Amino acid sequence: MPRPSVLNSVERKFILLVGDLIIVLASLNVLVNNAIDAKYILMGLKLIVFLFGITCYLALAYILEFYDLEKVSKRKYVFSQSLYVSALYVLVVFLFLVIVYDVSFWRMPLLYFLVLTPIEIGLWRLFFRNIFNVIPVTKNVLYIYDGYAKGLVKEDIALINGDEIETFYKVKLTYPLDDTNYFTKPSFVSAADKIDAYIINVRSYDELPKDLEKMLLRAILLGREVVTFTSFYENTYEALPIRSRNDSFYEILQLRNRKIRYLGRLFTFSVNFVLSIVVGLVCVLCIPMVWFMNLFFNKGPLFYTQKRVGLHGKEFKIYKFRSMVVDAEKSGAAMAKANDARITPFGKILRLFRIDELPQIISIIKGDMQFIGPRPERKVFVDQLNEMIPYYGVRHLIKPGLTGWAQVKYKYGENLEDSIRKLEYDLYYIKNKSITLDFRILFKTVSTVLFSRGV
Repeated sequence: MPRPSVLNSVERKFILLVGDLIIVLASLNVLVNNAIDAKYILMGLKLIVFLFGITCYLALAYILEFYDLEKVSKRKYVFSQSLYVSALYVLVVFLFLVIVYDVSFWRMPLLYFLVLTPIEIGLWRLFFRNIFNVIPVTKNVLYIYDGYAKGLVKEDIALINGDEIETFYKVKLTYPLDDTNYFTKPSFVSAADKIDAYIINVRSYDELPKDLEKMLLRAILLGREVVTFTSFYENTYEALPIRSRNDSFYEILQLRNRKIRYLGRLFTFSVNFVLSIVVGLVCVLCIPMVWFMNLFFNKGPLFYTQKRVGLHGKEFKIYKFRSMVVDAEKSGAAMAKANDARITPFGKILRLFRIDELPQIISIIKGDMQFIGPRPERKVFVDQLNEMIPYYGVRHLIKPGLTGWAQVKYKYGENLEDSIRKLEYDLYYIKNKSITLDFRILFKTVSTVLFSRGV
């Protein structure tokens, strides 16, 4: 009896998106053709409502992580999150029509749009969750490794299984290449027939056992997934495995010609120019408030300056609103950590809403930083990380940023181990830098600031 097909995360997200969009389009159709008073209806307005509605929904869905399959799979999140996001969507569309076009509505169709749309999306997502609790969605994995990866097998398996995020992979079988008899064991042969994906972590792919090569070829012909551990890690975690055991770092990073193309240069300039004006104005407006609150809750200098390492390893000075006690590092440099006693009560508020970061606009205007890029570190920590990771300096190929891929993907860095994990995201950004990725970072930064996530 053939096993049910296994859908990967992209395919499941697509199915979920299609269902959501059908409901969104149906609700917009009711709004345009039934809820809005006929005297306001023009073809141009209909088109605008549909375009605005879909754009608004997709933007909110992205910012609020509406397609995080880990949350969708949990009963306690799926319905409440669906109601929250979709209710916010219908409210924004409603206010847009009232404020911009000053239209009037028929009550019952409007009530359907405002109330039933969130309920329908919530019920659809509950149905989606229950269906994928029945249909197998997790791929059974055969993990193949050699002696060079042997010491970290448990760590690799944990990454494949997804201790931190839902990967939808599960290691069911391992194959150590140094065990020449392993492949012929009856238990291995019977279990191998139930494998959906093969993840390979070996030093050389030129000397695989012939029987293993035949098995992998047969798997490819059957449409099963065969990938290297490096490819799996990059595609799943959107980061580069800098501790890869068997791949050359230079092959992993695949440094391309770093010449910035005109479109990318124009985009970076536009982002820096527009946001410099916006953030600069916000910073100026915040100065009196922060200064006044400092008089009572955070006595000491208004600003805090510190040297950081930037483009090509050159040091520059950054500026922040002070959020820690005066002389916070009199005993030596130390990374900030959760519940850090050095952070003042008012400083916690500044950090919560990222207000303390606003004065860094000075470094952006001076040209030492840009808005999107790896966050700059202090030289003392850079030196330590350079000792641990010889290619740490690669992150200085581009200007540091006020926000970056590591900031929106990983938690607050409290130690050198966290810095290493963040480096994996920074290197992924350097390798895959694009306008699309920059837009993703900007959207996720909005989510981070609004909902106090990330760093």
